[in-house]
Amino acid sequence: MPDDTQTEKYILDAYSPAQIAARMESGGIAKAKMPLLKTVTLAVLAGAFISFGAMFYTLVITGSGMGFGPTRLLGGLAFSLGLVLVLIGGAELFTGNNLIVMAWAERKITSAELLRNWVLVYAGNFVGALGTVALFYLAGGLDLNGGALGETAAGIARAKIALDPVPAFFRGVLCNVLVCLAVWLCFAAHTVTGKILAIVFPITAFVALGFEHSVANMYLIPLGMIAAGEGLNLAALFANLVPVTLGNIVGGSGLVALTYWLVYLRGGPSE
Repeated sequence: MPDDTQTEKYILDAYSPAQIAARMESGGIAKAKMPLLKTVTLAVLAGAFISFGAMFYTLVITGSGMGFGPTRLLGGLAFSLGLVLVLIGGAELFTGNNLIVMAWAERKITSAELLRNWVLVYAGNFVGALGTVALFYLAGGLDLNGGALGETAAGIARAKIALDPVPAFFRGVLCNVLVCLAVWLCFAAHTVTGKILAIVFPITAFVALGFEHSVANMYLIPLGMIAAGEGLNLAALFANLVPVTLGNIVGGSGLVALTYWLVYLRGGPSE
């Protein structure tokens, strides 16, 4: 049995990038082959978890007099709650699951299995986000701070709807580079504390920089539409979600998953 010194060294030493790649590959296989009910249930949870992060973000930036940068920094820290809940609590998030491409590139899963996971998880995330919108609305959340939170939510939605497709796409690319790097770094850690620290900085950065996350927008845009008294405009919602989702796929699957597959898995695992 290992002595206390060996155990402490194990806890403090992170997994190497090559080990992370191997763990990502095996995790991707498990996700792609997960039963239907389990996949959908965990996807609904992830939609709700990311919505909690977006909810917290909206509250924190409401009425802030700290200035542009500090306010966005604080909002990004608050939003990190969402991915912490997903990765520590356990849930299936579409943007993070773009990393399953590593297992697909190794031909350990089929294209049909990859697309099945993405479609089920994306749909489940949407249900979880819309359900959280309904619960927050019914709880009177938009009335917080004399209705100021509702005004913030409406402003967020208007800005996202007004975003042209090209910048929306590239903001989606940049967003999921950072989200998937947060997941990657989380897989390097042995402890809950280490995983949380790995998550916080990349997620804070993407939020502070104004990048676009498809699942977060499934919550933020409908909530803002309701807060503005306009009702749910599905055409405007999907005009944002389509380019953002495509950008998320390119950023997470292409720039992170395939890059690390090329370095660490192509041609056999490397140390």
